[in-house]
Amino acid sequence: MKAIVDCNSFYAACERVFKPSLHGKPVVVLSNNDGCIVSRTDEAKALGIQMAGPYYQNKKEIEENNVAVFSSNYHLYGDLSRRVMETLRLLSPQVEVYSVDESFLDLSGIDAGELFEYALFIKHTTELWTGIPVSVGVAPTKVLSKVANRLAKKDKSGTKGVVVLQTLEQQIEALRKTAVEDIWGVGHAGSKMLRMFNVNTAWDLRNRSEQWARKNLGGVVGVRLIKELNGMPCIEMKNPLTTKKMIATTRMFGKPVYELKELKEAVATYITRASEKLRRQSSAASALSIFLVHSDNRNQQEYAPSSRSSYITLPSATYLTNVLIAHAMPLVEALYNSGSKYIKAGVVLGNIVPCDMIQFNLFEAPESANAKQLMHMVDNINFSMRNDILKFASAGTKKNWKMRQEMRSKRFTTRWEELCIVK
Repeated sequence: MKAIVDCNSFYAACERVFKPSLHGKPVVVLSNNDGCIVSRTDEAKALGIQMAGPYYQNKKEIEENNVAVFSSNYHLYGDLSRRVMETLRLLSPQVEVYSVDESFLDLSGIDAGELFEYALFIKHTTELWTGIPVSVGVAPTKVLSKVANRLAKKDKSGTKGVVVLQTLEQQIEALRKTAVEDIWGVGHAGSKMLRMFNVNTAWDLRNRSEQWARKNLGGVVGVRLIKELNGMPCIEMKNPLTTKKMIATTRMFGKPVYELKELKEAVATYITRASEKLRRQSSAASALSIFLVHSDNRNQQEYAPSSRSSYITLPSATYLTNVLIAHAMPLVEALYNSGSKYIKAGVVLGNIVPCDMIQFNLFEAPESANAKQLMHMVDNINFSMRNDILKFASAGTKKNWKMRQEMRSKRFTTRWEELCIVK
């Protein structure tokens, strides 16, 4: 049996951990630059506040109902997510982290008669140790466990936050309650197509043949989905990736950027972040891609942003921030168009290889041991002191383009100066 543990309204729940007074009250968390609502508590949902709705459109209702509003606090959310996942690793022999707030667990060693109680134990232990409320769905397959989890979240009090689909009767009842668009991997676009075939629920899809799936549901992918709905495991648990094959850092700007100097500062800052991640997994990259997103709207009306990108293959793989910045700056200059309004930039490092497998260029001196030591020293100082105490001058000092986070809470678990004070 497989379980999926899903944190309830994760970002909003993180804000409540250090603010107990918010329990039972409506809370929303905003996206980058405080643009849209990306997390809502049940109390906020009851007020009719829509997910992904623009903040300015909901501001009047939010203020009238005393809804607590927070900017995204990724340092806090990332650390609390790590604590949740570490807790789950103590409760299951195999854990697949699916997203920042979801993980699949292997419960094959638990007796059939103890599944519900053990799932309840997982829920209570996670909530007690981390303060984050979770829902648990258990079933023979990943797809069915997602169905179970959705039902657990939909009726938290009636299910105690846990649903186990162990018997065929339980699975049939759950599938009949699940609309086709709510099946993991189907989505809105896929459901529109399926409804044309009179497939309206997960039960309808379960009863389609494999031949039909091969023809109308993406071939092998569709066959796997139908088998999983029938209780036949086809999507196995995955081991976590120890090294990434691609590393990206992208951000929206806090305000429109027009000057080349500020664009260069932003890209240099993003390269600094990406190269830190690169060194953390003892890797080097030989491909560098830069993209800039701009909007040249002159009338302040609705617009569709467009982007330009550029790509370069480096002479040899590197993990040195200064080398990557030096290669990136000409790309930014080539992409820059004077007078354009830039709203976002991004950096992607590719062709990643382990540090001990770098193929050096015969016509260039290899990276020295001193350079490697310097990078590790910079990383260690910045990690311990935070706030980029050491940085390259090309990354700038004022950073007026930085993402807006006007209502961000304190980073309670990752900054000494922002520790929670108990009186």
